[in-house]
Amino acid sequence: MKPPIPSPCQQRCQLDATGEHCLSCRRSIKEIAGWPGFSDFEKKAVWNRLLALPPQVEAKQCQRCGDSFSCGANGPANSCWCAKLPNIMPLGEDGKDCLCPSCLLQAIARAGSDAAPDPG
Repeated sequence: MKPPIPSPCQQRCQLDATGEHCLSCRRSIKEIAGWPGFSDFEKKAVWNRLLALPPQVEAKQCQRCGDSFSCGANGPANSCWCAKLPNIMPLGEDGKDCLCPSCLLQAIARAGSDAAPDPG
């Protein structure tokens, strides 16, 4: 059985000036309201749209180790440093926010070893 596709919700809901999009997860009101009934295909389409958006620059604190780091503009062409790393969803644990570079690399390595085929 496949695990469910996690929601992009970051538990910091705040609507933009138009009242049409969440400033945190960047989903539209229709995407937020429809999420529970969306098919896996529809949920993946929302994730693909969100991942294609330019990153928002902000100072963050790692949910795992507590270190401060900058998110959104440290990579090439104003993209986040994490854009060149493999995607793991959700970005953080339990729907929380991003991980710092060190913790994200550890999480990716752990996810890769969990998915590695058994050599025996």
